Amino acid sequence: MSQFGDLKTRAGQQALNNYLETRSYIEGFEPTQADNAVFEALGVAPPGDLFHALRFFNHINSFSEAERKKFPGKAAAAKPAKDEDEVDLFGSDDEEEDAEAARIREERLKMYAEKKSKKPALVAKSCIKLDIKPWDDETDMAEMEKCVRSIEMDGLVWGQFQLAPVAYGLKKLVASCVIEDDKVSTSDLEDKITAFEDYVQSVDIVSFNKL
Repeated sequence: MSQFGDLKTRAGQQALNNYLETRSYIEGFEPTQADNAVFEALGVAPPGDLFHALRFFNHINSFSEAERKKFPGKAAAAKPAKDEDEVDLFGSDDEEEDAEAARIREERLKMYAEKKSKKPALVAKSCIKLDIKPWDDETDMAEMEKCVRSIEMDGLVWGQFQLAPVAYGLKKLVASCVIEDDKVSTSDLEDKITAFEDYVQSVDIVSFNKL
């Protein structure tokens, strides 16, 4: 999308990460087609160090394709901006396009008001980042990750996994996930992870963000 550049590149993903540092969505306070367009432009989860972009990707990915198609707003194809004259999703200098943007915003506001009056609020979700530490540097980290990924709970969607150094050659497994607050208890999740006692020494929640 022209606001972020090519979202397949590190620069575009960094721009998106910076934008989402103080926002949950691309526009407004609920998912719209603008979020779906950015999600489709990304294609795959951003690197783990771009936490805000990764949080956004995992959150939108928690919806099915059918649900994403029902997001309010007009569906737009997300393309990298290579031409300065390319139309921007969030506005244009052309008067005709400005009128169209105003019509779309009005339509979204109307749809949002109708949705709020007819349907309950969106399911409360949170994005969690976990530090999972092994017993020693001889622990099979690949097998540890496999065990953790095998955990299935209603309302749990695993995100990115990566190894991070601790000290003296020891590494920890850093895992991210999105949970539905009413369905998944963090204490239950921690218990399920530590149940793999042959591999896991401890689990710490290092970040917990409401979506």
